[in-house]
Amino acid sequence: MSEVKTSKSPMSPTQASSESTASLLRELVPHLRQNRTQLRQEWARRITEAKLLTAMSADEIFTEATAVYDQYVEALETGTFEALQAYARNLSERIIPRGVETHEVVGIVLLLRDVLARSLFAKYQEDLAKLNRILDAYEPAANRIANTVAVGFVQERERIIREQQEAIRELSTPVLQVRERLLILPIIGVIDPQRARQLTEQLLRGIRTNRAKVVVIDITGVAAMDSQIANHLVQTVEASRLLGATVIVTGLSPEIAQTLVNIGVDLGKMNTVGDLQGGIEGAERLLGYKVVPIGDNTQMPKGLLPG
Repeated sequence: MSEVKTSKSPMSPTQASSESTASLLRELVPHLRQNRTQLRQEWARRITEAKLLTAMSADEIFTEATAVYDQYVEALETGTFEALQAYARNLSERIIPRGVETHEVVGIVLLLRDVLARSLFAKYQEDLAKLNRILDAYEPAANRIANTVAVGFVQERERIIREQQEAIRELSTPVLQVRERLLILPIIGVIDPQRARQLTEQLLRGIRTNRAKVVVIDITGVAAMDSQIANHLVQTVEASRLLGATVIVTGLSPEIAQTLVNIGVDLGKMNTVGDLQGGIEGAERLLGYKVVPIGDNTQMPKGLLPG
């Protein structure tokens, strides 16, 4: 019976190159950790000289430099970037409100890449062949790390900007409770589709939360409204009605009224009043309130009592 021999298939050039790169990067890690204090101080010094992270104190820069340095070396050692990405997001969340800009974050990471590259050159300068192999392995990894940090910062910055825009939109369309079961929604400025959707969501949420029966939407401050937004206004009125609230629209300009007519809205079915004061008075009547004198002998002004 003939003996069957098995042998390992040889590694492909790509696999061999990958393993060689990984081993070279792992070789760098002890050197970078052994010289951590010196390299970190040099990096922090160069950050200050380049006038980056000026919104932060020297102690804060050194603290963050320490953490970033350790995450950087760990990424070189493991070849994984999840921990670095998480730290980049966390760092960005803390420094963006301080006014740190994207170019500053990219700049400090590139400075670290340069500081470490100079250290590697000093270590391997007597063996130029190995130095070239080391740099060939280090530079792509360092560039990927820089890209990871930059992308994390930009994504976090965009998230914060979106949240700020959302807060501004909410402030620009406040739903106010002026009396039990009565809400007022004053709208000022340009209404785009996104703001129109948010307006509707806020109003319906307010109706449900406050168990409102009457809503006054005042559009005196809206100069113009295209057919899409006008149609959205009509849908908002209908959605409010389905939640049990009557809507009174005030401040309707001739141009907006014409737009509503052009899209086929029966203005007879929409409760409209000329101005906000008239709208509030109409809302109070719907809620059963009436103005009565309190009495001459009390010397008190007129009051609003439920009927």
